[in-house]
Amino acid sequence: MPHSEKPTSQVPAPSTRSDLASNAEGGAHEGATSAQPKRIKGIYVLPNLFTLAALSGGFYATVMGMNGQFDQAALGIFYAMVLDSLDGRVARMTNTQSAFGEQMDSLADMVSFGAAPALIAYEWSLKGLGRWGWIAAFVFCACAALRLARFNVNTAVVDKRYFQGLPSPAAAALVACLIWVTTEAGVHPGENAFFTWSQMTWITFSVMLFGGLTMVTNLPFYSFKEFHIKKSVPFAVIVLIALLISVIYIYPPVVLLGLFIAYALSGYVIYGVRRYKGLRVSVISTSTDEPDEEGLHK
Repeated sequence: MPHSEKPTSQVPAPSTRSDLASNAEGGAHEGATSAQPKRIKGIYVLPNLFTLAALSGGFYATVMGMNGQFDQAALGIFYAMVLDSLDGRVARMTNTQSAFGEQMDSLADMVSFGAAPALIAYEWSLKGLGRWGWIAAFVFCACAALRLARFNVNTAVVDKRYFQGLPSPAAAALVACLIWVTTEAGVHPGENAFFTWSQMTWITFSVMLFGGLTMVTNLPFYSFKEFHIKKSVPFAVIVLIALLISVIYIYPPVVLLGLFIAYALSGYVIYGVRRYKGLRVSVISTSTDEPDEEGLHK
C-alpha cells in the first residue's frame, strides 16, 4: 500500500549571524534615539537685552517719581522710548525674532509706558484731585494694557503703514513732556506759574484721559515703518533730519511736547481727511503691500 504523505509546514530558515547582529544594532540605535532628550530652544540675547534695558528705564522713572525727582522720571521714560524703538529693529536685522521676544516687549511696554506714566502723573499732581486723580491714572494704565493686547492679536491684519490707535510710547511721551516742561521752568508741585496749580492739575487730568482713550480708538496713526535704515534716501532727507535735530536742541522739552501733541492729533486729522474724501478709514488690512496681507482684501 502506498504510504500517505503528511503535509509539511514551512519553517523559516534561521537568520544568519550577520543579520542578527545588524538587527540588534538597529534596535539599540532606535532605543538611544528615543531616549535622547529634546533640545530646549534658547533665548536670543541681543534683542532681549535692549528690551530689558528699556524696562529698566521705566522702572527708573517710577522710582524717581516716587522720590519726587520728576525731571529724572520724565527722562527715564524717554530713555525707555529710545531703546524700545531699537529692540524690534535689532531683532529683524539680526534675524533673531521670537515669540518670547514679542511677549517680553509687550510686558516691558506695559511697565514703561502704562504703569510708569500713570504713577508718576499721580504722584506729581493727580493725587490732589482725590478719587478723580487715581481714576484718571487708572484709565491711562488700563487703556495702555488694552492697546498692547489688541496690538498683539491684530498684528497680522493691520496695515503696516499705520498704528491702530495712538501708540503707548507716544501717549507716555505726552505725559512725560508735560511734566518735563513744567519742572524745567522751575515750577514745583503746588506752585503757581503760567497757570495756577489747580489748573495744572486739571490739565494733567485731561492729558491722561486724552492719551489713554486715544490709545484704544481705531484712529490711524502713521507708523513710519516704510523708512528702512538699509535703503538709500535722497540727500534732502538727510538735510531735513539734521534740521529737525537742530530744532529739538533749541529747547528740547517744549519742542518735543509740540511734536508729540502734533502726532497725537494727526490720527484725528487723517481720519477726518479720509472720511471727507470717502476713503476707507479702518486700518484693518487696507494695504496689500505686505506679503502676509495678501488675500485679506478679496
